[in-house]
Amino acid sequence: MSIAKGTKRSFLLAATGVMLGGAARILHLPGSDVVVRVTDLRSHDGVVRACMTSDHSTFPRCTKGGASYRTVAPAEGDVTLTFHDVPPGRYAIALLHDENGNGKADRALTMIPREGFGFSRDAPVQMGPPKFEAAAFQVRQQDVRQTIRMRYML
Repeated sequence: MSIAKGTKRSFLLAATGVMLGGAARILHLPGSDVVVRVTDLRSHDGVVRACMTSDHSTFPRCTKGGASYRTVAPAEGDVTLTFHDVPPGRYAIALLHDENGNGKADRALTMIPREGFGFSRDAPVQMGPPKFEAAAFQVRQQDVRQTIRMRYML
């Protein structure tokens, strides 16, 4: 049984695509760094926890999915956080000044944050955290720098 000329060409193109796809996975194309300078910390207690995500449905918690990055730094002196090797896309960042280091956002009356928080693009807070779009920024080929101001309600 012979294979028609068009079928041979389609098979060769598909095989080439598979080979190139495999090569693309082997070659590592570095992403950009997203560098965040944190300002207005009220104390040097605890740590600053940061989460950056491209998934609007998990922002600002970044609890699930592979589209998020996390980092933690001591709340000492000038705090700078860096997310390395970030592929191009649209992201938003949420910060928590975890002053007691217990790994969670402590609240008063189940709603009011006791600890500091901040968002990329200094997104406004109105009756809850901002929406993804209010905090979102674009990562392209070059490194990105953000300054995020910590806010405290209590």
